[in-house]
Amino acid sequence: MNDSNLDINEFKLLYKALYPSLCLFAKSYLSDLQASKDAVQEVFVKVWEKEIHFIEMNAAKSYLYTAVKNKCLDVLKSKYVRVMDSQSTIEEFEWLESDRFFYKEIIHVETSTLIEKATNSLPYRCAQIIKLSLKNYSNQEIADSLSLSINTVKAQKKIAYKKMRPLLKEHYHFLLLVMASSNF
Repeated sequence: MNDSNLDINEFKLLYKALYPSLCLFAKSYLSDLQASKDAVQEVFVKVWEKEIHFIEMNAAKSYLYTAVKNKCLDVLKSKYVRVMDSQSTIEEFEWLESDRFFYKEIIHVETSTLIEKATNSLPYRCAQIIKLSLKNYSNQEIADSLSLSINTVKAQKKIAYKKMRPLLKEHYHFLLLVMASSNF
C-alpha cells in the first residue's frame, strides 16, 4: 500500500491476496473455520478503520500474520477464561503463544499456498492425482480411487512434477527444507 491515502483498490488487492492464507493460519489456532474467518475479518476491519499503510507486501504480511495471531490468542483467552484452572489448558496456551508455533504455522500456510497454486495450474486429472499423493495415498490407492491403472497414475505424476517444477523453482530450497524438517 502507499504512504498517501488508503486506496480501496489496493486494500481489496491486499485482502484478496492474503485473506485465504490468514484464515488457514487462524484455523491452526482456533480449529473453527468460521471463528477463524471472523478473526481475520476483524483484523482487516481494524486495518481499514485505522488506515494502516504498508509500503510493501512483506510488511503487510508480517503485520497481518502477527495481528491475526494476537486476535486468535485474544479469542482463545476469552473463550477459556472460565477453564484456566486446568494445567493442560495453561500449557496449551503457552505453546500457542510461543514463537516456535507461530513460525511453524506461517511456514505451513505459506508452503501449502505455494503447492496449492502450483497444483491448481495442472490439468484436472494431474491435479487430482497430486492432491491424493499429497494426502499420502499410495499409487495403488490413487489408481483404485480414480479407476485408473497404476501406470497411468505414475505417468500423470511424472507429467505433474515436470509442470510444477518451473512453478516452484524459485521456492525449491525453501520447500525442500520444510519437507525435510517436519519437526521445525
